[in-house]
Amino acid sequence: MNARDQILARIRGAVAGAPDVEVPRDYRGATGPGAGAAEPRLIDLLAERLRDYRAIVHVVPETEIASVVREALARRAAARLVVPDGLPPAWLRPPEGEAVPYETVRDDPELSADDLDRVDGVITGCAAAIAETGTIVLDAGPGQGRRALTLLPDYHLCVVRAGQVVAGVPDAVAVLAAERPLTWISGPSATSDIELDRVEGVHGPRTLEVVIST
Repeated sequence: MNARDQILARIRGAVAGAPDVEVPRDYRGATGPGAGAAEPRLIDLLAERLRDYRAIVHVVPETEIASVVREALARRAAARLVVPDGLPPAWLRPPEGEAVPYETVRDDPELSADDLDRVDGVITGCAAAIAETGTIVLDAGPGQGRRALTLLPDYHLCVVRAGQVVAGVPDAVAVLAAERPLTWISGPSATSDIELDRVEGVHGPRTLEVVIST
């Protein structure tokens, strides 16, 4: 018998004969429209909360995603950008007759931590976005890549489709797969010391830029 078995055996012995206790299940559940049916008010709330976290936010029609992405990357003078597998090519497509003004870097074979630290940023999609908390959730699905891709580069450009916006955390939990590696992002990486001096970029990207399509 190992230590774990010993501890569990003692717990079973301590509660042997104890009466069953009914556990209340009246906690908050999913209440919003769910993914795929985002209301304009939810998109507005998501944008507001993201800006509160000091993220850069653009709310645009889906047809303008590519142009907004180009402008965002041009402002940062991005020369090398990590692009995960499955990202919609249309988001990075330049106008006809123009060349892509930056190098796209693929994570195959997997990039090292040093490689990711040297790129100018990463662009991804997401699995869901929570309006109430201003949180973007990634699950390593197509167009998102593994977790390291969005933790090591200093700049993360994320595209959120209108149908991925949900009202609250319970609504997000209802549409996410628990077995997936979920990363919950609420604004750029930031921390404060005991004097409340804010420092950004310690545990993740210093800059989060979000394009929300309507």
